[in-house]
Amino acid sequence: MEFEVRKRKLIEGLRRQGISERVLDAMKSVPRHLFVAESEKNSAYADYPLPIGCGQTISAPHMVAIMCDLLDIRNGMKVLEIGAGSGYHAAVMAKLAGSGHVYAVEIVGALAASARDNLKKAGITNVTVIDGDGSLGLSGYAPYDRISVACAAPEILDTLTGQLKTGGKLIIPVGRNYQQLYLVTKTNGLKKEIKGGVVFVPLVGKKGFSN
Repeated sequence: MEFEVRKRKLIEGLRRQGISERVLDAMKSVPRHLFVAESEKNSAYADYPLPIGCGQTISAPHMVAIMCDLLDIRNGMKVLEIGAGSGYHAAVMAKLAGSGHVYAVEIVGALAASARDNLKKAGITNVTVIDGDGSLGLSGYAPYDRISVACAAPEILDTLTGQLKTGGKLIIPVGRNYQQLYLVTKTNGLKKEIKGGVVFVPLVGKKGFSN
């Protein structure tokens, strides 16, 4: 019951920030406390990042909400997530995708295993968590309607834009210590829009930061 009270307060705060009702409904339906460490459960519905182990974090709820809003994920879409973390962001996108599917790539094996367990506990069945180098995308299931990157990349990666459908959208933080959040729409070319300043952990992998 206490978690529900805290969740309602969080949702009301996000509503005041202008987050769409579709995204708020998706977030209402995902028990975020199942995606954080036991020691962090009391802060599960606080609007700031939390550590999830292995030097990684679960993004602040408002950042998950903003990225989902910008991507405009619709029923039936195929979504690629780079950086599964604890699985929470993938769970929210899975709710938005409905009959669609989310493929979430995580380079840290322990986190990938944890994300699978968390998603199972939450009853989310349309997410597949894959161990791998997300900087290379996931060509086996491409092309994607939407791609969400939850870690900072050195640039807008052609490995990812190349796996987008025409008309598809990519959201990606670009920069090392402080990033710009880009929304990229693939048409005949690539439309690139900066949506604000953000701070994410670095993308690790062949196309990510080397150190």
